[in-house]
Amino acid sequence: MAAQSVDDYLVDFDPDVQEILQNVRLALHRGMPGAHERISYGMPTIVLGDATIHFAGWAAHVGIYPVPRFTGPLEDAVEPHRGDKATVRFPYAPGVPYDLVEQIAEAIAAQRGA
Repeated sequence: MAAQSVDDYLVDFDPDVQEILQNVRLALHRGMPGAHERISYGMPTIVLGDATIHFAGWAAHVGIYPVPRFTGPLEDAVEPHRGDKATVRFPYAPGVPYDLVEQIAEAIAAQRGA
């Protein structure tokens, strides 16, 4: 059965990955204070006004979607993690840069006027 909440989604992962995904969830909320969450397209989704960020756990990484191109130092930090289209991937090892995840959320919220 498909997850009905972010907590339902997280429970399907091994405990170590659950912790990483929970920390990504918290970083996104820090970057978008007041946001609410839901499941959309089968993924946890953080929403604040017109700003929407999905994240998903995979075998070896967490994906964040959609992440637009930024300018300046933020894009320099994000670029090594970019995948196809507007995807950013952070491998579980050596560790997810939660501060960068938070900065991404802040920038997306600012771009969308949230």
